[in-house]
Amino acid sequence: MRIGLVQLCVTDDPAANLPETRRLVQQAADGGATFILTPECTNGLSSSRKHQAAVFHHQADDPTLQALRDDAARLGVWLLIGSLALLTDDADGRFANRSFLIDPQGEIAAWYDKIHMFDVTVSETERYRESEGYRPGDRAILAQTPFGVVGMTVCYDVRFAYLYRQLAQAGAQILTVPAAFNHITGAAHWEVLLRARAIETGCFVLAPAQTGFHAETAAGKGRRTYGHSLAISPWGEVIADGGTEPGVTFAEIDLAQVATARGRVPSITHDRAVVGP
Repeated sequence: MRIGLVQLCVTDDPAANLPETRRLVQQAADGGATFILTPECTNGLSSSRKHQAAVFHHQADDPTLQALRDDAARLGVWLLIGSLALLTDDADGRFANRSFLIDPQGEIAAWYDKIHMFDVTVSETERYRESEGYRPGDRAILAQTPFGVVGMTVCYDVRFAYLYRQLAQAGAQILTVPAAFNHITGAAHWEVLLRARAIETGCFVLAPAQTGFHAETAAGKGRRTYGHSLAISPWGEVIADGGTEPGVTFAEIDLAQVATARGRVPSITHDRAVVGP
């Protein structure tokens, strides 16, 4: 199967971001990809909660979701919308960071709310508290497709190995990790974390990413992300790297490699009960 990883550099304006996203999805389909993946926060990145409340939508009327569903149906492809920032009806006003798997008829086959929130202090000048604006999910999600079983995750989830082990032991053959990874932590940890998750589970890991400097006209600052969308084999090999420019990166994946890797090192069947500490 040919996959296409769409790498974006979005702003804080969902309406302005959508045409480029659709163009690259079209480019991926034109290049023969039958499974196309976009990054976390496909509709936009913003540090201003007030601005987010003004430009984000509820799932039922989100223009990005509807347009990309239409594109999946028109192109006859499976499409992972890495995530969309969406309004919710939560009393505290927090948003959802939600990943969608769209089938070739344009229907939502599965959706997943990011579980682990990026509450970190990267440096003296970079502090993130995702949980202040977004509410975490609490359900791990597997999606059954004709080409294999997909375990859905988002970005910061990648640091929590137990989630990926549970997904693999429940049947996942492909793990998706759409991201907007910080440029500092990305340089240090992105590739090694993704390779580790592939090695530990014997799964393909597909990780479309945001890249570059993301202008925020409303907040007046912006942020940088690392890029390097990656496809990793079940043996832990990097089979595609998107570099640092927006665009589409293609890879061929063969799920027979999942059984081969797990046959060589069947570690997902070797759990043992441990006492303590």
